[in-house]
Amino acid sequence: MIAFLARRLLSSIVLVIAVSFVGFVLLALASGDTAQNMLGQNATQEQIDAKNVELGLDQSIPVRYGLWLASAARGDFGRSWFTGENVIQSLASRLPVTLSLVAGVMVFAALIAFTLGSVAAIRRGKIDRFVQIFSAMGFGMPGFLVALLLVTLFSIQLGWFPATGYVEPQVSLGGWLSTIALPIIALSVNTIAGVTQQVRSAVAETLQKDFVRTLRSRGLPERTIIVKHVLRNAATPALTVLALQFVGLLGGSVVVESIFALPGLGSMAIRYTERGDVPVIMGLIVLTVIIVVVVNLLVDLAIGWLNPKARVE
Repeated sequence: MIAFLARRLLSSIVLVIAVSFVGFVLLALASGDTAQNMLGQNATQEQIDAKNVELGLDQSIPVRYGLWLASAARGDFGRSWFTGENVIQSLASRLPVTLSLVAGVMVFAALIAFTLGSVAAIRRGKIDRFVQIFSAMGFGMPGFLVALLLVTLFSIQLGWFPATGYVEPQVSLGGWLSTIALPIIALSVNTIAGVTQQVRSAVAETLQKDFVRTLRSRGLPERTIIVKHVLRNAATPALTVLALQFVGLLGGSVVVESIFALPGLGSMAIRYTERGDVPVIMGLIVLTVIIVVVVNLLVDLAIGWLNPKARVE
């Protein structure tokens, strides 16, 4: 297990550095005249040149990236070029909102998908056809469209949930749940559709294996066979798909957070990308990669626990 974790950790560090480098280069090439944007159209060339020197934009891209990487390695991501806010503090204030959404989607989607997929594979018939139709429709439905439908029905017409805003859990647990319920459902539809289909296929395939027939011939209860043996073997591919879906969740949260006016990383990414605020954008990139790496590591550990052969692959 230690070697397993060491390999994952090393590959994660390489991934963070590679993604940050590509992101930094793309931002440097696409940012345009940042000093001019910050100072306004009336700024003189001397003022623009002085601002470029202050921001380090007079140096080459490799040098600027090296300086940024050295500071980031010490935990210093700098300050916003436009607001002067500390990047880490800005990210930390918005991270709980996005994590609430993503964690809620992962748990909610996993419970629904494993339940629907297992029932469809075991019962077959009409239930199986319904699940397959639902999966096809859910996979092709955009998250923002689901969000708009949920807001229209449950917020505007029925008034069950607030349409916009966010309540911190320490202020009101009930208020917090009411503000993240609809965004979680909106983000979960695509994930449930994809994972359900994978669970159904994996469970159906596992039920046909010889060891299942052997367990049945020994008189083990069907529920024990399903829960302890079939689902454990079928969980590996389903968890892999769930981890892949997670990457899309972070992208989908940008639109959903904007629709529900949630102060998370998604809305922050839109605002600071429009400004070309490189320190904040780089902080967002690194934080996003770290979140993805941590989630995939947890999924790898779960897969390694369910299937010991995966540890040596």
